[in-house]
Amino acid sequence: MKKKLTLILTLIITSSAIASNHDFKNSTVNSTTREHVFGKKKIDFGCSVTDAEIFVNGKLLGKGNMELLVPNKGCIMVIVKRIGYLTERIEFCNKKSMPKPPRTYYLEMRRDDSFDASIQTDIANVDIELKSTMGKTKTWKLINQIVLSYIDVIEMTDKETGYLRTSWSLKTFIQNTVRTRIIIKESSSDPLIFKVKLVSESSGMPMTSVKSDELYKEWDRVLRSYSNIISELQARIK
Repeated sequence: MKKKLTLILTLIITSSAIASNHDFKNSTVNSTTREHVFGKKKIDFGCSVTDAEIFVNGKLLGKGNMELLVPNKGCIMVIVKRIGYLTERIEFCNKKSMPKPPRTYYLEMRRDDSFDASIQTDIANVDIELKSTMGKTKTWKLINQIVLSYIDVIEMTDKETGYLRTSWSLKTFIQNTVRTRIIIKESSSDPLIFKVKLVSESSGMPMTSVKSDELYKEWDRVLRSYSNIISELQARIK
């Protein structure tokens, strides 16, 4: 009888201990979960351009408006992009040592000044044929006059080979640097044909040195100040 009572008491004590341990674990998990959930800060984020892409820590998560979550004791980097507008970067942190994230945040996006100062065109960075019946001397003189009216420094010119190249003309913007040059080559002497190329390149960064070739890439846009040179050459050289 004593053995049976001892066994029953042992089972009761063991069951209570297991239940107590189970409740403790659940309590710990729930506490951790609550801390994880309630430690985050929510931000109602919106911007003036409804289809602007919103990247959070490098991942595209939405467009125009969305709810952001800033982790407890952490930060997020928000990047907003849209063609024709400057790329905006905002960091939000949820740390005791830093100001609390705002409940709402509205971004007024700014126009890209390099975009507004240029046009998209199919004449950039391609060879365009230029035929002439005026004779090489007269044609060459007229080509130089027209080119100098757009870019006033010629880096290399050789009438005999029919080669002309201007120096780079540099224009810097808030988030971009654009360099432009004109290259003309004689491709045939009879009939007299030249090939003209309007070279347009951008770095995507402000204040880029004109000599930093590795930072520039071909740009499918042309600054408005050079957009008429091809049509003027074609119209005046016949």
